[in-house]
Amino acid sequence: MKLKANLFFFLEFLAVGIGTMNLAAAQGRAEKTFVYCAEAKPSSFNPQLATDGATFNATSRTIYSRLVEIDRATSRVVPSLAESWVVSPDGREITFKLKSGVQFQTADYFKPTRALNADDVLFSFERMRDPNHPFHNVGGGVYPNFVSQQMGALIERIEKLNDLTVRFKLRRPEAPFLANLAMDLGAILSAEYGAKLMADKKLSNLDTLPLGTGPFGFVWYEKDKSIRFRAHKNYFAGPAKIDNLVFQIVSDPQLRIEKLKRNECQFVSEPLPGRLAEIKGDPNLKLMSQPGPNISYLSLNLEKSPFSILAVRKAIYYALNRESYIKQVYGGNAQLAKNPLPPMMWSYNRFTPDYDFSVAKAKELLQQAGLPNGFETNLYYARVSRPYNPDPQKMAELIKKDLSAVGVNVHLVELEWQEFLKKSRTGELELSLQGWTSDNGDPDNFLNNLLSCNSISSGNNRSRWCDKRYTFLVERARVTTNIRIRTKFYEEAQEIFKREVPWVTLAHGTVFKAARKNIEGYKISPFGFDDFTTVYFK
Repeated sequence: MKLKANLFFFLEFLAVGIGTMNLAAAQGRAEKTFVYCAEAKPSSFNPQLATDGATFNATSRTIYSRLVEIDRATSRVVPSLAESWVVSPDGREITFKLKSGVQFQTADYFKPTRALNADDVLFSFERMRDPNHPFHNVGGGVYPNFVSQQMGALIERIEKLNDLTVRFKLRRPEAPFLANLAMDLGAILSAEYGAKLMADKKLSNLDTLPLGTGPFGFVWYEKDKSIRFRAHKNYFAGPAKIDNLVFQIVSDPQLRIEKLKRNECQFVSEPLPGRLAEIKGDPNLKLMSQPGPNISYLSLNLEKSPFSILAVRKAIYYALNRESYIKQVYGGNAQLAKNPLPPMMWSYNRFTPDYDFSVAKAKELLQQAGLPNGFETNLYYARVSRPYNPDPQKMAELIKKDLSAVGVNVHLVELEWQEFLKKSRTGELELSLQGWTSDNGDPDNFLNNLLSCNSISSGNNRSRWCDKRYTFLVERARVTTNIRIRTKFYEEAQEIFKREVPWVTLAHGTVFKAARKNIEGYKISPFGFDDFTTVYFK
């Protein structure tokens, strides 16, 4: 798919040699073209339809904005498109006052005639909430994070009180509701653009030719190769410091580093651990790092034989030498994972016992399960570097080796990124390497979003595990604002998780980013996304 480019933008790129990505030779104004070597293509140009970081970087952190955001320093909910809000005493009504004069981007395919108003908020949420909405089934009709957060059941109605005031009426109080609105599911789309697409009978363009209020407007997508954006000069928070932003899609992590060294891109995420010292020693590059609120895990699909047997799941846990993975996959730049929550997150249960590496114990459990000679299975992965797992292929190979020692014959299956995401959501994979990074700093984002019975239908629960006591606890935690009570519920939920073993928890990875030395203004997000709004050339 090759989408129509803004002619001026395209000619400017040709003038500076962007067609060959030889930015090292570019001079003058071309220095305001910033190229990000991205590890994967987006699954959509609407973040409401996605769960993957590649899509969120290319959409909700560039094209779109939300009513609220999470402050990086404090993890508190702060204003964005909404300048303020009021919560009713019973916690069931949240009334948002929108900022006045927020402008949508202008594109070749649509030129807005008005600023953001309440109609856009209703349009964006009703599209996900109402199965009869004309856009609901466009793009597949699956809104995984909206479903996992049970937004459809939670929201009773959304009311437009006036052009700049919107009220959400909830069926019950919901502690993480505001934080969940800061997730990528909260992207605000243009109702006016939607009406034009309805009139033109081109509804699918809403998700392929996007339009939002964010810092960069969409220009061009050359399928599997690059995405091009232009700075939104009327961005309500102040225009970006670069004129043009390019996502060059480079799945090979080695090649990403070579392109960075040649100045064909100015920024890469998740550089391979084996090349960190090289990057650090290069006078033209700089390396940034930060502990990551993430989890890497091996998902065991309980709907696939023999993973419905608890003894089998425990045997796999004991069979894996996870400490060795920290050295061989992460280069020591990770922490062994015990719980599904990262240790930095409140309500982390430090008292849950872990499973030690023991080949003998694994074999004993397989014997108890009636599988003394082991069994055959498939392990699926995508060779895409993520903050929680910089080298999935190496991880898969190590797991295969460890499981073979206890009689489990593993066939490794590498899938293309989008196919991997799709088959993970639909429960087709027996064993798969998965991971997650916090969207909003709330434990609910892990414990409910990834592991409750309710998250199976959204596809976020990759293991298809449903424990009623566990789900009861995380549901109770959602409806109280008392942190101490929520913590107790979450601590018990982690104990159940550890006993039932729907995952083998692997690691919490340190987040690394590499950039050219002359790049300033980038700050690592604790929530796993890359935001280039404040980036500039020194």
